[in-house]
Amino acid sequence: MRIIEGKNPVIEALRSDTQIDTILVNREASASLRKIIELAKAKKVPVKNVDKAHLDRISENKRHQGIIAEAMEYEYKEIEHILNYAKSKGEMPFVVILDEITDVHNLGSIIRSAECLGAHGVIIPKRRAAQINGVVAKSSAGAIEYLPVCRVTNINDAIKELKEKGLWIYGADMDGDKYIYEEKYTVPVGLVIGSEGSGIGRLVKKNCDILIKIPMKGNINSLNASNAASIVIYEIMKQRSL
Repeated sequence: MRIIEGKNPVIEALRSDTQIDTILVNREASASLRKIIELAKAKKVPVKNVDKAHLDRISENKRHQGIIAEAMEYEYKEIEHILNYAKSKGEMPFVVILDEITDVHNLGSIIRSAECLGAHGVIIPKRRAAQINGVVAKSSAGAIEYLPVCRVTNINDAIKELKEKGLWIYGADMDGDKYIYEEKYTVPVGLVIGSEGSGIGRLVKKNCDILIKIPMKGNINSLNASNAASIVIYEIMKQRSL
């Protein structure tokens, strides 16, 4: 069973094809959640009034806003599903590849940016990395209900598969060869974002076609992973929209 917490994530789960078993609502706040309750009833999802203490006990991020949906476990997709999603939209694939992002809030934020800015999917490793849970769902503001997320055993093997499918692999690295605006992204793209502490791993970096960097002008010369990802994702989609 997967926990989906907060107003926006629950709304997006109801609007999508997510299989929800039950929605738990703080009985003291049920009036303020009336619209969500009506949406749930329209989709024939059972709604149960419970005490706030019960929600607090099962909450993963302690910011449930008085509502929690109990849903089926998240269904990770395959790489082929992401590429087919791009094809169905008539667009060149744009895949975000995360190399050992361990913070669940960063993972959720990156998925949110990727979905909002038109990427077609996110790839994460099975080990030594954050996985989809309630905190990620909340941080993504419900984006995980729409954007395919693929979980792979080996990131380098995934990159190899994407290259065989015609994607160019760009690695976001502070010592990159080019600034992000100097490169053209009018090709199928795979964008690698490294871990919060050490960045892209040595072997993964070696398998990237091009390393790109964000221009930095301040006294602090680094951004956290989710902020850096948002900037690079925006640059790629901006160029594709021109």
